[in-house]
Amino acid sequence: MKLRLFAVVTAVLAICTPSAAYAAPSVPASLNAADMTLLNGVRQAGLWEIPSGQMAAERGSRAKVREVGQKIANEHIQLDQLVVDAANKLGASIPSTPTAQQQGWVAEMQKANGARFDQIFVDRLRAAHGKIFPVIGAVRAGTRNPIIRELANQANNFVLNHMKYLESTGLVRYDKLAPAALPAQQDTSALAIAKANASSIPGTNSTVLWVVLIATLALAGVATQRLLRRH
Repeated sequence: MKLRLFAVVTAVLAICTPSAAYAAPSVPASLNAADMTLLNGVRQAGLWEIPSGQMAAERGSRAKVREVGQKIANEHIQLDQLVVDAANKLGASIPSTPTAQQQGWVAEMQKANGARFDQIFVDRLRAAHGKIFPVIGAVRAGTRNPIIRELANQANNFVLNHMKYLESTGLVRYDKLAPAALPAQQDTSALAIAKANASSIPGTNSTVLWVVLIATLALAGVATQRLLRRH
């Protein structure tokens, strides 16, 4: 029994141990869709929030709104340079214009005055920052690219500060903000856990996955039999 058990374990380890051919590459992995979402999202945020902040600095009816507008504009200029530099290093193409929706928000502010302008400015920017904030965290958690990881670190700090600036105006209507979207409940079954772990090992295929799962169940069965015999 011991020899057979040892043979099973040895075979499983031999199959699952990645060979030297799968060593981590010395160059960054190619960009995936999530990485590009961060690059594009941060870039387009700056393309409409810089002029919006500058507009608020000039036209805000409250001193606090003018102050916040100037801060956001100045800091988005810095963040925009960071995302352009990152894209250049990665050879990625990023947008040069805001989305149609973002252009609409700028036009909406251009038509407003006084207290109405202040409210639209805070509403639009606070909602936009709240939407991109979790995206930054998700990309930061999963990206394999060090340049994207550092950009996410930088963007996270800027966006968090901007939300605080906007909230300091006293004009944020929290009851109007979109509720947080919670992730779906995770599957914690043995097969799901095996799949999750196998996916992180380069070169592991579905056959190996099933071998690992079957071997695990076999070992558990042997252990159970021994316990029953003792009793």
